[in-house]
Amino acid sequence: MLDLNRRNPDLRAFVCALEDWIIAALSAFNVRGERRADRIGVWVARPEKPRGKNGEIAEDKIAAIGIRVRRWVSFHGIALNVAPDLTHFSGIVPCGISASHFGVTSLRDLGLAVSMSEVDVALAREFELLFGRIRAHGK
Repeated sequence: MLDLNRRNPDLRAFVCALEDWIIAALSAFNVRGERRADRIGVWVARPEKPRGKNGEIAEDKIAAIGIRVRRWVSFHGIALNVAPDLTHFSGIVPCGISASHFGVTSLRDLGLAVSMSEVDVALAREFELLFGRIRAHGK
């Protein structure tokens, strides 16, 4: 939870900051995550995969963002795919991804054997750099 009144009460800027946070954490593993103006989340270019019908380079979503804001206090959530079974995404349309050249990926799918604790460390480090140190309630 973050108090956006104390920071910047701008939801679009907040979502971009969450994307920046994930992108920075991914860079610790030499993964180039990218933001797209027309799509929420963090994307990885996959030039080795089949292109879209108009020649667009394939891209896979590696992180999703879902937030709720009440009185400018965020209740946010991110999902960074570390090592899920990606076949589970075949039975749904995840995050509205329906174009043939868009998919879902994970760090494991990209060939990285990264543990959740390693990802936690990278996320915590980048969170503090971007959003500042988080204090426990009442401290």
